[in-house]
Amino acid sequence: MNGAESLIRTLLAAEVTTCFSNPGTSEIHIVHALDRTPGMRCVLGLFEGVVTGAADGYARIAGKPACTLLHLGPGFANGMANLHNASRAQVPIVNIVGQHATYHLHYDAPLTSDVEGIARPYSKWLRTSKAVGETGRDAADAVVAARTAPGQIATLIVPADLAWSEGGLVAAIPSLSRPAMPSAKSVERAATMLRSGLRTAILISGNGLYGRGLVAAGRIGAATGARLFAPYPVTRLERGAGLPAVDRVAYVLEQGIEQFKDFRQLILVGSTPPVAYFAYPGKNSEFTSPECEIYTLAAANDDLVGTLEALAEAVSSGHEKVPAQKSERPALPQGNITLPGLASVVGAMLPENAIVVDESMTSGRGMMAASRGAPQHDWLGNTGGSIGIALPLALGAAIASPERRVLCLTADGSAMYTLQALWTMAREGLNVTTVVFANRDYAVLRREFSYLGAGNPGPTASRMFEIGRPDLDWVELAKGMGVPGTRVNSLDKFAKALRDGFIAGGPTLIEVPL
Repeated sequence: MNGAESLIRTLLAAEVTTCFSNPGTSEIHIVHALDRTPGMRCVLGLFEGVVTGAADGYARIAGKPACTLLHLGPGFANGMANLHNASRAQVPIVNIVGQHATYHLHYDAPLTSDVEGIARPYSKWLRTSKAVGETGRDAADAVVAARTAPGQIATLIVPADLAWSEGGLVAAIPSLSRPAMPSAKSVERAATMLRSGLRTAILISGNGLYGRGLVAAGRIGAATGARLFAPYPVTRLERGAGLPAVDRVAYVLEQGIEQFKDFRQLILVGSTPPVAYFAYPGKNSEFTSPECEIYTLAAANDDLVGTLEALAEAVSSGHEKVPAQKSERPALPQGNITLPGLASVVGAMLPENAIVVDESMTSGRGMMAASRGAPQHDWLGNTGGSIGIALPLALGAAIASPERRVLCLTADGSAMYTLQALWTMAREGLNVTTVVFANRDYAVLRREFSYLGAGNPGPTASRMFEIGRPDLDWVELAKGMGVPGTRVNSLDKFAKALRDGFIAGGPTLIEVPL
């Protein structure tokens, strides 16, 4: 058994069964091992930013890591923007990165680089394999590191001669350590805050926003009147009819300040205090008022579900009726395209158990409000602010849960970063319906220009915000990637295209000119 085979067999033993890949020459023997070792699903991406973003989406839905296979330092660097988002999402990913053969490095060939130096900023765990017999053990350690709460990025660099040399060993997988619980004293302090009668908010992240964590949070809210929030950069939020209502923190500074102005207590469960994405001249960056007491009950690497359940037991009698979101949908609108109309169509038609991937920062801001009473679904957001996440995230989520329909909400500017994901969706036959809001503009930057006190953009600035001249043709771009697309010019046609997409047996794309 060579080193590459020991690597792949160890990953499979650790239940890492999906590999998002864009390999090169230094990874050929790993590719060969994948060919000879059954059990690993290999998904090719045409750009590393698609590969890393897909691994993020997979982890959010599957609850376990996929691995990526990347080519040397430049390959890793191409995937870094979406690794930034994944690091902020705190999801498990195992990166496998090739390296030149150890004896070849001193030649300083054109693709030689400091792979560890490039990988270090987005790798909570980082190692270069030093011996063939240790490669399997290194892979096992990488999986354990990735799966350490709350989830993190682990990167293993494998020199080519270790991959092709004989002497590899499949490693046993060490047991995972359980995340810590806050002390009983900490839980009691939070319970005391909730009993005080002061207006209180609870800001929750991670797995506190779905499954058992969300149920416990709903009990706390019902028993105490506390309001539940998810961060704007939300990793995964389970929502819809029958579930406890959780509000998403606003993106816009003034809206966020308005959300939190009346709260005198804020309890953090896996989250940090809400702040603006950027600094603005003469404006405060914090959403909470100076009179608000902020208490961290649980850090991100603590047992968030256990924490919420313990707090629920402390404040709830168990007999309270947990208020659930009513089952209600907006009426299906007709006529000319408007942003509220588009949101109402989505809210009226969203399928049960759907996964919504949302990177529609300007055009889609009404989507969550319009869909709150839709059948239960998951909502995935852009967690790090690096644009170009929606298409790969949707791809990875669809691989993780092929029986569910994925709705991808994106815009023309951000989608151009990683439109190669459409090709992989077509190749894999994935149930993804992509809606591209084509406003021919980096609209969020135009807003930020005036918001920063710079006035109205002049000719030079305007040219840097406009995406037209020539206009992007998303129907043709999708067709070129093997995805059927349609352009709509009314709410009626949008509703029909969305319905057709939801029942299609593969990916579809809808362009909405704005």
